[in-house]
Amino acid sequence: MSLHFYNSISNKVEEFKPNKDKEVSIYVCGPTVYNYIHIGNARPVVFYDIVRRYLSFCGYDVKFASNITDIDDKIIKKAKESNKTEKEIATFYEEAYFIDVKRLNSLMPDYIPHATSYIEDMISFISDLIDKGFAYQIDGNVYFRINKINDYGVLSNQAKEALVEGARIEVDKAKESPLDFTLWKKTDEGIKWPSPFGEGRPGWHTECVVMNHKLFGNLIDIHGGGMDLKFPHHENEIAQCEAMYNTHLANYFLHVGRVDLKGVKMSKSLGNYIFVKDFKTEREIMVLRLILAFSPYRSNINYQDDLFNQFANVYDKWQRAYKQVYYFLASNDLLVDVYDEEIINKFKMYMDDDFNVQNVLSLFEDSIKQINLAYRQNKTDLLSVLFNTFKIMSDIFGINYYLNPLTDEAKSIYLSWQTARNNKDFNSADNYRKKLIELGIF
Repeated sequence: MSLHFYNSISNKVEEFKPNKDKEVSIYVCGPTVYNYIHIGNARPVVFYDIVRRYLSFCGYDVKFASNITDIDDKIIKKAKESNKTEKEIATFYEEAYFIDVKRLNSLMPDYIPHATSYIEDMISFISDLIDKGFAYQIDGNVYFRINKINDYGVLSNQAKEALVEGARIEVDKAKESPLDFTLWKKTDEGIKWPSPFGEGRPGWHTECVVMNHKLFGNLIDIHGGGMDLKFPHHENEIAQCEAMYNTHLANYFLHVGRVDLKGVKMSKSLGNYIFVKDFKTEREIMVLRLILAFSPYRSNINYQDDLFNQFANVYDKWQRAYKQVYYFLASNDLLVDVYDEEIINKFKMYMDDDFNVQNVLSLFEDSIKQINLAYRQNKTDLLSVLFNTFKIMSDIFGINYYLNPLTDEAKSIYLSWQTARNNKDFNSADNYRKKLIELGIF
């Protein structure tokens, strides 16, 4: 079976076929850097990291981009409140964001385009849309004509009339249609740039289109983000790409559900959130990753203490087994690169089935049981294979068990402890065990 997943633009599960053989381009909408990220913002960070790791495991050469929106009304507002420049605010929160990305054990993107680095490209892009008749100017603002796009609403799966009724539309009576969106915003406050349309800054929807095109060209494989980006952001990206390049921007749109807090939508504007930085310990941050990783990606997560405790128990169990077996195998030079084909084939079958993480979680649990049994029965050859298999799956899911390095000293003490136990010299074994605890091995 090949990889299949739900394509938001077709509203069905489809087989994944990249534009180029064994090459995959992925663009995931990144943060607007005006505050720390909350755990809802972290869900795409974790999910698309797993998608990327899995595609790489399957032999694809993955090029992964995630942008930084470093100019926005929210950044300008924060700068005013903090008596700082927009650049200072954006730089501070971008650094904080990538600290959280690394703590979550997600890989850094191959490309991190910043909106402010592509202003001239955006101005040129907007000018071309005006020349083609897809955009128009009013008093220094530039708007996109959605009525020129026959299938506008293709992603959100709604007719234009329904979108007018239900969407949060920019209020401007001068626009030809209430759905027409801003390509260039005239402004007298905050950072701005000169342009043929007057001083201002580009619209958010245009930023991502231009950066995406500069990195990957007219058509990418996968465009990702949260469900809340389907409309208007991704819908408006598609409209611009149709106008300029006659494409839908990407062959596959992959969206991930939101995270609610005790049944209520998580939102910075509502003050209803938990920051990722509030997870202080390595254990806490990895439990959070497990929650985000092993929840069905298209469903919302209702985060609460019971859910955290449930996955904390899972992580503690896995970590205990992983550390115990790793130090045993490493100390005795029994680590291998061989894996159990049956388990990995099951893992791939579940992942290829629209990233069926519930079945994958059961497979992890079953693997840990097999590892513990092989360890108790001292079946070292089987244990080595099972451990490496579990490690492969854990690496794809980005799970860090935080092992201390096995130094020559630690290895010697471990072997002495093992010998003392086997000889039933329990006093010596206890002394060696205390030293291993001090070294962080136990």
